[in-house]
Amino acid sequence: MWSNLPFDLLATIFSFLSPDSVARARSACHHWNTCATAYPFPPERQHHPLWFLAFPTRHRDLLCYAHNPITDNWHTLSLDFVPHPVRPVAPLCGLVLCRLTSKTALELAICNPFTRQYKALPALNIARTNPAVGLIELGPGPNIPIHHFRVYVAGGMSEAPRGGALYEPMLEMYDSRYDTWQIIGPMPMEFAVRLTVWTPNESVYSNGVLYWMTSARAYSLMGFNIGSNTWRELSVPMADRLEFATLVRRDGKLTLVGGTCGGDALIWELGDGDFWRSIGKVPIELGVRFLGGKESWGSTKCVGIDGVVCLYSNLGSGMVVWRQDLVKGLWEWLWVDGCCSIRGKEVKNLPIKGVALQPNLAPSFMVNICSKCFVQ
Repeated sequence: MWSNLPFDLLATIFSFLSPDSVARARSACHHWNTCATAYPFPPERQHHPLWFLAFPTRHRDLLCYAHNPITDNWHTLSLDFVPHPVRPVAPLCGLVLCRLTSKTALELAICNPFTRQYKALPALNIARTNPAVGLIELGPGPNIPIHHFRVYVAGGMSEAPRGGALYEPMLEMYDSRYDTWQIIGPMPMEFAVRLTVWTPNESVYSNGVLYWMTSARAYSLMGFNIGSNTWRELSVPMADRLEFATLVRRDGKLTLVGGTCGGDALIWELGDGDFWRSIGKVPIELGVRFLGGKESWGSTKCVGIDGVVCLYSNLGSGMVVWRQDLVKGLWEWLWVDGCCSIRGKEVKNLPIKGVALQPNLAPSFMVNICSKCFVQ
């Protein structure tokens, strides 16, 4: 019976399995392997904790490290299928939007470390260095039967007509349905400067607005309203006291994680009227363990997406994780040991850039995300 189930029904059953269990199921028979590699699993049927992927930031080897929350094990994933060293920008439906670190001007690509697929995005209309990057995932709609996404690039340095460099005040957008970049329009020069000098690449999209964190003098937010093409600045709680501040998305809402010197790591959520409300903090015992006797949160990094928030530093250091129990619907704090060895082999304690995602093992899912730019 199991070998004769229709692909769509079998794929629905597989969607309840964790990614490592799906990988084992693929080896059972040809029928199962074909189903697992040819049919995308419905995103709304994912019932498993998100994985954490760690990309070394200074190591030249093409690899990354993945933490499986089901088995609490670390794995090495080779990136030898990627032609250039990359650094993650954001998760994308089980894939990773990356920037090429070997290039001075921004070049973006999408890869799946689990199925070993890679696609370089086209060159921007304006070559620019160190711009802010924002990502929006868009699901199927009445007139659009496929998942697709848009990438926004703001600010950065571009070449001046007579030599030298200048801040770039034009906003560009990539649409995966057409595999092209287009100029959206101008942006305030002040915002272009601050997004170039004082912000990391990544952003968070919530309620129609792309947000970037800036750290000029004190932390603040730059927001771009997609519908109206307008910009605005938003204040940050305890802005002048935070040693680190990171934006994440939690339950679809804009969430801020930040820590103060000698104090706690706190979490706020943006509500109606641009009002920030405190929704939690890192438990004292986990904070002490994470800091290892230090009082500063300055070296802390954080990633988060619906379902999980991870505070980390280096590969070998442990992580503090705030994760939603998908059965109980409650959020719980836990500790995850760092990656010090894999299968008995010692792993160097490297500086890393992390990303949280749900692994996707079906190669054809890439076609559903972008029908024109992805090929198998």
